[in-house]
Amino acid sequence: MKVKRSEMWRAGVLLLFTGCVCASVPEEPADRTSPSDGYCSWITRAQPHGAGGRRESTSEFRLRVEGDPEHYQPGSTYRVTLYATNPAYFRGFTLIALKEGHNGDQEEDYAGNFQIIDEEDTQFMTSCPPAVTESTPRRRTRIQVFWTAPPSGHGCVLLKASIVQRKIISFQDEGSLTKRMCEKESLYGETTDKPLLDCCACGTAKYRVTFYGNWSEKLHPKDYPRRANHWSALIGASHSKNYILWEYGGYASEGVKQVAELGSPVKMEEEIRQKGDEVLTVIKMKAQWPAWQPLNVRAAPSAEFSVDRTRHLMSFLTMLGPSPDWNVGLSSEDLCTRECGWVQKVVQDLIPWDAGTDSGVSYESPNKSTAPQEKIRPLTSLDHPQSPFYDPEGGAITPVARLVVERIARKGEQCNIVPDNVDDIVADIAQEEKEEDDTPETCIYSNWSPWSACSSSTCEKGKRMRQRMLKAQLDLSVPCPHTQDFEPCIGPGCSDEDSSTCMMSEWITWSPCSVSCGSGLRSRERYVKQFPDDGFACTHPTEETEPCTVNEECSSSSCLVTEWGEWDACSATCGLGMKRRERMVKMPPSDGSICGAEVVEVEKCMMPECHTIPCLLSPWSDWSDCSVTCGKGTRVRQRMLKSAVELGECNEDLEQMEKCMLPECPMDCIMSEWSEWSECSKSCGKGHLLRTRMITLEPQFGGDPCPEVTQRKTCKIKKCNQGAGNNDERKRRKEDRKKRRNKQAGEETADELAGCKMKSWSGWTDCTKLCGGGIQERLMTAKKRFKNAQLTSCKDRKEIRACNVHPC
Repeated sequence: MKVKRSEMWRAGVLLLFTGCVCASVPEEPADRTSPSDGYCSWITRAQPHGAGGRRESTSEFRLRVEGDPEHYQPGSTYRVTLYATNPAYFRGFTLIALKEGHNGDQEEDYAGNFQIIDEEDTQFMTSCPPAVTESTPRRRTRIQVFWTAPPSGHGCVLLKASIVQRKIISFQDEGSLTKRMCEKESLYGETTDKPLLDCCACGTAKYRVTFYGNWSEKLHPKDYPRRANHWSALIGASHSKNYILWEYGGYASEGVKQVAELGSPVKMEEEIRQKGDEVLTVIKMKAQWPAWQPLNVRAAPSAEFSVDRTRHLMSFLTMLGPSPDWNVGLSSEDLCTRECGWVQKVVQDLIPWDAGTDSGVSYESPNKSTAPQEKIRPLTSLDHPQSPFYDPEGGAITPVARLVVERIARKGEQCNIVPDNVDDIVADIAQEEKEEDDTPETCIYSNWSPWSACSSSTCEKGKRMRQRMLKAQLDLSVPCPHTQDFEPCIGPGCSDEDSSTCMMSEWITWSPCSVSCGSGLRSRERYVKQFPDDGFACTHPTEETEPCTVNEECSSSSCLVTEWGEWDACSATCGLGMKRRERMVKMPPSDGSICGAEVVEVEKCMMPECHTIPCLLSPWSDWSDCSVTCGKGTRVRQRMLKSAVELGECNEDLEQMEKCMLPECPMDCIMSEWSEWSECSKSCGKGHLLRTRMITLEPQFGGDPCPEVTQRKTCKIKKCNQGAGNNDERKRRKEDRKKRRNKQAGEETADELAGCKMKSWSGWTDCTKLCGGGIQERLMTAKKRFKNAQLTSCKDRKEIRACNVHPC
């Protein structure tokens, strides 16, 4: 049987889900791995060899499952890391997963599945397919793989590890190279938290989240609240794994409680914004009244948000109302992929969950606070016969909403840590970003310039640029796209196509500091992926070292302690008592002396004065109904004094009041007062008068619509003269003839009236409204009055007309 060179000397890290003693040794010849030896059992029966023989102390090597869980969720994936503390290192490893109590004789003895992260570092063993080993024998300080837990019913497992350092096999049945995990039991049948892996994606991604409410009388007919069904304002965020808005099995914060009971997102948004850099984007959508309408009547609400490497989780919640404390939402949805990219699309059907703060069982149950507060849990069809989701056969609840999260853009340099050359990187990006030329025909460009040199002079990733010029834009209404283009690249001599120079791998992550207290060193390594064809040696460095500091204040005689814990409850329920708090010693003094730091602190506490007899009170009554039928109001609860008044005065409150909030009240349209009537539009005959008013407040929440904003009525001043006219008219004509005879006709205008000379009409003023009916005015004033002019004939004139009468 032919075996790879790397397997001829391999020592391994054995991840064994078993209690047996296991080690990996230099691979045996083909006759030692025959079927008669059992399925991979030669590994579990092998004994350690080497110049140093067996070593039980392996404190410089550690095996870790990310998050250090004591339990595993069936079917979930975990990142497993084996690392050496500086200056230790190892050269080879092997990974195997076995069920507890089995020795690996059969294929069924193995639990879960491994996934390769870096093919340059790890591979599956040829002679034992479930095992993972090194790809190339070389000096290393860390390896990582993914392990997917087996289905439910496999019980506890043991993660065991052994390594080879030069020719010495380090092996250990227990301690730092052994990790025990047992299957996690589900609570209420809910989906437990997914393991939150560190995101390795580069740049940022922008998403659009759309909420489709399917909670309708057709799909959920039982007790459907026709009067006030709605979705509250949606509130959420994109955030890091250090912040949790809500989660199954956790307790609702005050912000979650206010969303769940009142539909108010104000406190929740305040809590989110207080998290500072742990949050990247606050996600908000408006409330929906009613809860469901066809999409051709009302578009589904949506919002946009961004994620990056540290804040790659998305959570939100919204209340379905009316309800006791029922919501739908997502908790810590991870948008970063294991391949160091961004998720393209997430579609999630949502069922309601209970916030654990109100004990109501139906949509319109009276308020009844849950004391003590319970954990958040999903509703089920067997919760209570009065529940609108009740099903005596225990069937699944029909989803009440669907959430769609779609990636709409990516910004910054995108990366993928699995590919190791520029061709793989470009191919990874090209899968999601089409390179079609979308240049409009109306934009005339020059040809692209040649690509610039790569911004990276090493084998680290960089980018290069090319440019073009916009020569003409034939249609100004059509925007022309960018004139610069970028693509990822790596430095010269790093491409597989350039075989005349060295090609180096990426740097491995920095090792832990060489000391646990004070100043030390840390290092990182890389290796030669390809030597030059001309036979020359590579001169690029393969190892780097830099100083590091751990707790500058520590010394050989000092010790490290944790932060103080929370204070315990007061030992007395009334009067004077005591309370205490503790902290732990993280690291004792290195010189072996006793840690002198205080680890327990005690202080006095004062509770309300004890009233054993004078204040014998009944329990609080239920909260009353809200004092209003809509909007903000108050509610009260009361209790009775049971003890006799003669025993003394009781100062305890017998009534409590708190604020409450119901759906917003309808607000009718509010109008201003009518303006004065305008002058008649005609100086004789029939005309019309106008008056207008303004909309002060638009109707809201279903209030009455706005009435008319313009009114008009007819007016009649006097009959217009049809014949020779009266004396004034004859006098005016006589004066006109006189003026013409005196050759003054050129100096007068048609705007003259009897006895005066008028200026021309002014221009029309701007309309008082853009729509809904406004008015315009223009004026004519007297320029000159003659001595014989009557007062009424030289009066200033004003005309008014309607404008912008189209509806808004």
